[in-house]
Amino acid sequence: MTTKGRSLELFFVDGRPDGLLVAELFNWTGHVLLVPRTQIKQALVRAEASYTGIYILLGEQDGEPTAYIGETEDIGQRIRTHDSKKDWWTKAVFVTTADNKLNKAHVRFLEARSYERAASVGRVILDNAQIPQQPQVSEATIANMEGFLENLYMILPALGIDLFVESKRSSAAPEQAFTTSSLASTVQNASSVRFELLTPKHGLCAKARLEEGEFIVEKGSVVRSRWEGKGGRVTSYETLRKELDKTGVIVSAGSSAHFAADYAFKSPSAAAAIVNGRSSNGQKSWKLEGTNKTYKQWEAEQLLGTPEPQLEDA
Repeated sequence: MTTKGRSLELFFVDGRPDGLLVAELFNWTGHVLLVPRTQIKQALVRAEASYTGIYILLGEQDGEPTAYIGETEDIGQRIRTHDSKKDWWTKAVFVTTADNKLNKAHVRFLEARSYERAASVGRVILDNAQIPQQPQVSEATIANMEGFLENLYMILPALGIDLFVESKRSSAAPEQAFTTSSLASTVQNASSVRFELLTPKHGLCAKARLEEGEFIVEKGSVVRSRWEGKGGRVTSYETLRKELDKTGVIVSAGSSAHFAADYAFKSPSAAAAIVNGRSSNGQKSWKLEGTNKTYKQWEAEQLLGTPEPQLEDA
């Protein structure tokens, strides 16, 4: 599937990278304001703070990433209530439209669908006391609001907010776990390149595919049963492994573990670290399926085949 590029405009309200931040997509009516809690007073005097919209509170409780998703016809008024009753959040996101065209039914739908998405992804603990329910709205409204959310979910990761980012992918591998003695056959995707990571000493056998820029470890891949990395510092990979265990992406059974779903990683090294249970150089660990060619060697071949850019005459 070919996707079109989009243009995202960021405006640092007070000229600071860690201050108030406005984010908007070209040709989209939505308006996103990222607010550090330390600047909540400055945010609440802005016009959009009185608009109808949804808001997301973000922070931690007992060391766990936590979020609250709400809707209101006056964001500022609702935030003032949360400021006195909830002490765990450190930043907030106000989601409105530039012309304040959202109504109560719109934001109730956006709240319910956003809560559903965040709960499904499982990256955060949701602090909502009750599960938001979708209102009865027309087909046209549903289509419009789903389109609105599609744009919102594109913007938020660019702001470092990933509670809606779904890294699970549709499975392209058979359900049974792979074995090192006999690799299970897989469904070949013509648009992807396939790699494998084998560590017979520990009984590890993982398969992955590079598809549309994503490095996807496939369902059934056998990995280390737990994180084995050394050192006192907790790494981002160790934290990710705990998240995958908690959300059921990786399932342990005795001395072994396997992926229960396809999962997209940001790099081959991140994928290799999770498979091996320690920091690993994925450029060397992953090999082109059925060969001894490393990912690094394969990548170098692709770059050699890339035409040199043609410079225009002055």
